[in-house]
Amino acid sequence: MEFKLRRIIIYTPNMGEMTLFYRDVLGLKVAGIEKGWIDFEAGACNIALHVGKSEVGKRPPRINFFAKDVAAARASLVKAGVKMGKIISTKHFDMCAGKDPDGNPIGISGRL
Repeated sequence: MEFKLRRIIIYTPNMGEMTLFYRDVLGLKVAGIEKGWIDFEAGACNIALHVGKSEVGKRPPRINFFAKDVAAARASLVKAGVKMGKIISTKHFDMCAGKDPDGNPIGISGRL
């Protein structure tokens, strides 16, 4: 199974201010917008803003990897001993959250 870093998700209660920063100050191009979500093109890895309170140590950014087949990727990780949650399916893609050995959040997603 091949994993490629696709995006880093930053949780924020300040979507307006953060959007202005990443879009207008840094000049990143908007790749997609959904309710509570804005995705920016940032080279090989996107940066996404997600509505939610960020608490250092409690809700740090999550490193998200793309996988065409989220179920197969999850099974591969679980077999290797990685702690992964259940697959969540949305209208457009599947996703699954987990933790690295230090407890940092990681995710796999079919979102391009």
